[in-house]
Amino acid sequence: MARRPLGGSDKRLGEQARDLGPADPGERLDVSVLVRRRQSEQLRTRAERLRRGDPSGDHMSREEFGRQFGADQADMDAVAAFAQSFGLAVTARDPARRTMVLSGTVAQFNAAFGVDLRRVQDPQGSYRGRTGVIQVPEALHGVVEAVLGLDNRPVAKPHFRSRPAVVARAVATSFPPAQIAALYGFPSGTGAGEAVGIIELGGGYTPQDLDTYFANNGISPPPSVTAVSVDGAVNQPSGDPNGPDGEVMLDIEVVGSVAPGAKIAVYFAPNTDAGFLDAITTAVHDTVNKPSVVSISWGGPESSWTAQSLNSYDSAFQAAAVMGVTVTVASGDNGSSDGVADGADHVDFPASSPHVLACGGTSLNAAGGVITGETVWNDGSSGGAGGGGVSAVFATPSFQAGLSATTAAGVAVALAMRGVPDVAGDADPQTGYDVRVDGSDTVFGGTSAVAPLWAGLIALVNAAKGAPVGFVNAALYAAAAKGAPPCNDITQGNNGDFTATAGWDACTGLGSPNGAAVASAL
Repeated sequence: MARRPLGGSDKRLGEQARDLGPADPGERLDVSVLVRRRQSEQLRTRAERLRRGDPSGDHMSREEFGRQFGADQADMDAVAAFAQSFGLAVTARDPARRTMVLSGTVAQFNAAFGVDLRRVQDPQGSYRGRTGVIQVPEALHGVVEAVLGLDNRPVAKPHFRSRPAVVARAVATSFPPAQIAALYGFPSGTGAGEAVGIIELGGGYTPQDLDTYFANNGISPPPSVTAVSVDGAVNQPSGDPNGPDGEVMLDIEVVGSVAPGAKIAVYFAPNTDAGFLDAITTAVHDTVNKPSVVSISWGGPESSWTAQSLNSYDSAFQAAAVMGVTVTVASGDNGSSDGVADGADHVDFPASSPHVLACGGTSLNAAGGVITGETVWNDGSSGGAGGGGVSAVFATPSFQAGLSATTAAGVAVALAMRGVPDVAGDADPQTGYDVRVDGSDTVFGGTSAVAPLWAGLIALVNAAKGAPVGFVNAALYAAAAKGAPPCNDITQGNNGDFTATAGWDACTGLGSPNGAAVASAL
């Protein structure tokens, strides 16, 4: 059988990874295959209109999107025939998500895709890995765009930070999320009639903790929360508040406090390149829960992703924009390096996609119900700082044309690629959020809190408008350019190699939300 390398699938083991030998040939696994979409060029054109703020880029219903831009049945049949020829079972196919799930053994997948799956150990644990490229039959070249899940190493980390046991500052405080929303002037309302999707790659919540938390914060009845299983993952609390449970509870409690009338759907998926993408596409295309906003507080440095993953996720976010779904994403908690120890600047993905609202971090001080000061979140010695910088992958979107990133040395450098973040909000654990996790009340920060904060705000705007605002970046940047800034401009502080300045910067974007101005801009 003639084969072709699958573009963008090349993968390498990390520097600290050890190859422990071949994976068990009888080990069973599920793999997600992404098939090309119909009229992909037309989709890119519609997405570009949205990035420009062109009103002709109207939203499509999920059903209409599936009919026009889903996968072709003949393409999916061709993939199914190929899979079955190697003994692989097709356990799911979703034309709208253009996703097929194949099930089989390591030996069968090795043979089908020309790979050599290995057992790998690194400082984060053990996993099934691969090196090199994935091979596809000549007949499927151009039909198959990505094959995800052969490698099951974790691809993302949660972006929350617990307050250190020893408080580093003379004055530290914390806020219930509703109080932070009030400080930022969020519009009134409950978000009733809207649904917010939350992506989680581990951990879980207990209804008892949520009921207690919301009752203690005067929110009654508590928000409606539904767990959605993706790729076999379920709501499964670990009992460790500093583990993924912390992320899950923080996200739900922030959204539920800001927009208590909105339904919350929590999409649990495995922390793999396949699981993360499947969670995103499941949420975006969900015709049952129908979230108008999706919040993501997980990610990893752009440099850690394969090109096929970067392209596939960004395509999913294009689809979200065209269907009127706003996606808010945390920009990371490790400053301008994004935690990569190579001395260079890095940004976090999926925050760096030009089709999401990337959310950075600030340190917020308030007294008497008003903000008394706000700077870039950067804890310095503890290493926590809002992620931001310039993408190495995605071109400068039209809504950022003419902007510059100012370095710590005070040099303004015109954006040659996508700048991160777009907006910001309180993320400092020293001025953090009151949360309840695994039966204990504590304080969390991190940009993980900012993505659901903005998601709750968008849900309020959608409810008041009676229709989803969808892709919001173009409108927010346009309002700022016209002298009607939708955000509180943050002009003090740095996140390492970038410094805050008047206007957009690579630390806090356009700034923290001014709720009334955001609602007006949208």
